[in-house]
Amino acid sequence: MNEMNRTIQGLLVDYAGSLRDGSIPTFLKSLTREEGRAMASSEHFWDAADIVRILNGVGFADKVVMPNVGLFISRVNAEIASRRKKARGPAGTGRNSSTKPVEQTEETEKPI
Repeated sequence: MNEMNRTIQGLLVDYAGSLRDGSIPTFLKSLTREEGRAMASSEHFWDAADIVRILNGVGFADKVVMPNVGLFISRVNAEIASRRKKARGPAGTGRNSSTKPVEQTEETEKPI
């Protein structure tokens, strides 16, 4: 990536290497103004870059690790339970509570 004013093919080679190594920001910082304009206006570069991304994804598909979200979900469920518990609060301390406990009425209809 040390060359100045690289050709589209050279830019594509450097892009592919950066994508493989995970250093796309470094690649972008290495571009000169002229190289950036050449890339932006070149359909050939963007078509080839799409193919490089697909090949890179296929080449490393077996090494991809999917995150386990079980811990996150359990923490969210615990937070929901905690908020429900806080919302109920102690009996008779709420703003709309009456001094007389509310009696539950029996439902005459059975749920379907």
